[in-house]
Amino acid sequence: MKDYEKKEIAGLPAKYRPLGAWSYVGYSILLGLPVIGLILTIIFSLSSDNINRRSFARSYLCAWIVLAVIVVVSIVVVVTTVGFDAFFETIMQMQ
Repeated sequence: MKDYEKKEIAGLPAKYRPLGAWSYVGYSILLGLPVIGLILTIIFSLSSDNINRRSFARSYLCAWIVLAVIVVVSIVVVVTTVGFDAFFETIMQMQ
């Protein structure tokens, strides 16, 4: 990065400063945690401290929602195809 770019970024308010590559890696690990990650994803997606972090958290939240929809649709398809009793019988045998 050139000096004038560093000066321009340093002059930005903290709200608009870009995140570095390692920040995205760290946030990916943090937001990937099962329960804490979901809570932090919601907090960061509503926060206005840094626009880039908020957008990244919102993209993670969208991924959680898409995953949840896929799981629900998959369960509905299996239950309607195999049958309700056979589905729960299989789940009980797994335990």
